[in-house]
Amino acid sequence: MNVHKNARLTRLGRERLVLAMRSGQTPEAAARAAGVCPRTARKWLKRFEAEGPGGLIDRSSRPHKLRRPTPAAVQAEIVALRRQRLCARHIAKRVGVSPATVSRVLRAAGLSRMSDLDLVEPVRRYERATPGELIHIDIKKLGRIDGVGHRITQDRRGQSNRRGRGQGLGWEFAHVCVDDASRIAFAEMKRDETAASAVDFLKAPVAYYRSLGVAVARVMTDNGSCYKAFAFRDACRDLRLRHIRTKPYTPKTNGKAERFIQTALREWAYAKPYDHSDQRTSQLPQWLHDYNWHRPHGGIHAKTPTTTC
Repeated sequence: MNVHKNARLTRLGRERLVLAMRSGQTPEAAARAAGVCPRTARKWLKRFEAEGPGGLIDRSSRPHKLRRPTPAAVQAEIVALRRQRLCARHIAKRVGVSPATVSRVLRAAGLSRMSDLDLVEPVRRYERATPGELIHIDIKKLGRIDGVGHRITQDRRGQSNRRGRGQGLGWEFAHVCVDDASRIAFAEMKRDETAASAVDFLKAPVAYYRSLGVAVARVMTDNGSCYKAFAFRDACRDLRLRHIRTKPYTPKTNGKAERFIQTALREWAYAKPYDHSDQRTSQLPQWLHDYNWHRPHGGIHAKTPTTTC
């Protein structure tokens, strides 16, 4: 039972109040001792006498009957109009009821938000059986640092003015790679996201996995221009990799890389205040080592990635 933090009487307090009155105390005296009014004391005594100890339990404040319930036909019309993606005020005007009535009906039907109308696609999880069958590659743009940034200080003053004068520090790019089966990850910082940088990065994780005894067969990327370039196509051919690109506007297909980026941002890039971009970059190899060799991974039953090879 959830009792309001300022409530004078809990269920135990009500029992004591009732027992005091049944033992001979007047409602006024018992109420004064409990810090409530005599009317409240009489109410709990009456409930106890009618229902026993169960009468001392909190009841819902919802009325037993609605004075003027919304007819079922009107409710059906409201739901039908909602499924045509009309907003609540528009529905209220069309049906001739108040917006509050529409809101109540839609809430009961589970259609309060427009997103409730979208068909929920069933979750389709996939995972390759052995390491190297498929690696996921992606890129995350990070702002350069020269002093502790606003994500730590929460102070954005002067940033817009500085960028407006052409003094912005610019960007650098974290190229990341995750093995689908083992979750072993690799990442490097690059100056840009051009095809040349993408090709240079592709070779690095393939070599890293090879050092662990893993031969890479496929690589999945999004449809970024660097991955659609002929140079990247040729690099995949030279490395004997089958290149798979995600369906347009479907980033969840490359979700393992997306999820790794979130983890990297939280545990490395924004984990502590860095004075300069170079300091942040220098911490990346150590964090990757901890991620691959020591950090339990929820996606592989709390094992560390390297133990799954």
